[in-house]
Amino acid sequence: MASRAQNSGGRQTTDHDVIRKWTEERGGKPATVKATEEDGHAGILRIDFDPPDGGLDRVGWDEFFEKFDEAGIAFLHQDRTKNGELSRFHKFVRR
Repeated sequence: MASRAQNSGGRQTTDHDVIRKWTEERGGKPATVKATEEDGHAGILRIDFDPPDGGLDRVGWDEFFEKFDEAGIAFLHQDRTKNGELSRFHKFVRR
């Protein structure tokens, strides 16, 4: 799946380049929830924005996308708010 529009004004994608670009344009970093990490493997995925969230571990893109693909999820995101500002709204959803 590349990208597809949602009724809510959001887009859903599994394209790594789209996810990375969206995240970096907003100053975000790939991360996982510390409490969900197991045996050195990434836990639940998140995007962390400054200031860093103490409950998250920032990870590299390779580790992030390995877990993303393994989990079989998609990235739902909004590009702009209703008033045209850059949006940070996103969530991970089942495909």
